[in-house]
Amino acid sequence: MALVAEKEFEHIGETKGMEDHDHDLVQDLSKRLDALWRYDQYIANAEGHAELQEMWQDFKRQDMQNVKRLKECIAHEIQSGDF
Repeated sequence: MALVAEKEFEHIGETKGMEDHDHDLVQDLSKRLDALWRYDQYIANAEGHAELQEMWQDFKRQDMQNVKRLKECIAHEIQSGDF
């Protein structure tokens, strides 16, 4: 049985569209954009719980800065021809 599982996955990862470090940038950007999309709802859901709302607002601000930085890093990678 182990041989069947090994054969099933033996070629995964042979072909990749970009370097791992560039994929990491894109993957993390996607994750943070998804979070930003939800924060306003989280803030609304926490109505009446000021500490929770403040926490979600802080996370939103932090992720907005992180998204900005990731986009700048991706732009730099593209401009340098490494993307």
